[in-house]
Amino acid sequence: MTFGGLLVALYVWKCLMLVAFQNKIIYMPSFPPNSRSERIADYAGQQCGDIEWADERTKAADGTDLAMAVATVPLPKGSRRIGAGPATGSDGRQPKAHVYILYFQGNASSIPPRLPGLSWVLRAVSDSKAIDLSPVHLTFVCLSYRGFWTSRGRPSENGLRLDAEAGAEWISRYHKQKYGDGSDMPVPILLIWGQSIGCGVATNLAATGRLPTGLPIEGLILETPFLSVKAMLETLYPQKWLPYKRLWPFLRNHLDSESNLDLIAKRCREDGKKLPSIHILEAERDEIVPREHGDLLYQKCNDLGVPVVRDTIPVAFHNEAIARGDGKKLAANAILQLIRRALDSS
Repeated sequence: MTFGGLLVALYVWKCLMLVAFQNKIIYMPSFPPNSRSERIADYAGQQCGDIEWADERTKAADGTDLAMAVATVPLPKGSRRIGAGPATGSDGRQPKAHVYILYFQGNASSIPPRLPGLSWVLRAVSDSKAIDLSPVHLTFVCLSYRGFWTSRGRPSENGLRLDAEAGAEWISRYHKQKYGDGSDMPVPILLIWGQSIGCGVATNLAATGRLPTGLPIEGLILETPFLSVKAMLETLYPQKWLPYKRLWPFLRNHLDSESNLDLIAKRCREDGKKLPSIHILEAERDEIVPREHGDLLYQKCNDLGVPVVRDTIPVAFHNEAIARGDGKKLAANAILQLIRRALDSS
């Protein structure tokens, strides 16, 4: 074989490997190496403040066993005894609404290392006096995708769709078990928070997911979102001589938030339901997702008439958005705004 032929063979081989192993390239549940063995207890106590996270389990429709980290806080904070179990306000009244945030992580690591940052956001929301939300309770559900943390299975976009639906179904069961089926039970308000590829999981659920009856998605927080996997191929491999961006017809994972926005608007209008509000959180120095992706998503929302707010977290890189103080404050503010709008329209 000539040297040129060898180069062509290597070129074709790499393309084939990218297509064949795309799930392992996109989803990295074992990075860093200890991510599958992390424990909530490793981050409990001072790192999470007084937010108590519980390890819960649920099953996807295909039987895959999934892990979750769950915490509940009252709004405003009321009594300081808060955790994964029932929460009561300082006045003892039953809440008029119960807000649920279903959180989808990025493509690596696991849930426990994210809990300190998310706990800070929860405390900021619970302690806020900026908006009168009393009496309301907030339950935060961090779903671990299949193959991540202690969840079973192997990750793929189709599998993650089932996982997201399982998370929403668990919330519906939890709400009914806690309050019953009476007409006077607190109104459930479902918000979805996706980070990086989690934005694709979130918009997939909102666009085409099977949601429990009586639990519509009221709002989405999209943290460092990208348009789609196809668009990211064009971003990461812009060189004309590289074929990778032309491999998109062979993608099995699309995570296409741009197209999902069209489907969300269509689904809501066909069902006669209000459009969910969207809050985009971008990292100012995002080294992975270009700003143009946020520009296009923001413009798409405006074109479709989807209520949208966009914030930029100063000085933050892609994986630092909520690690920084400004990011935590903006995330807490996004949650408060989405809750307020949901309550006003309920």
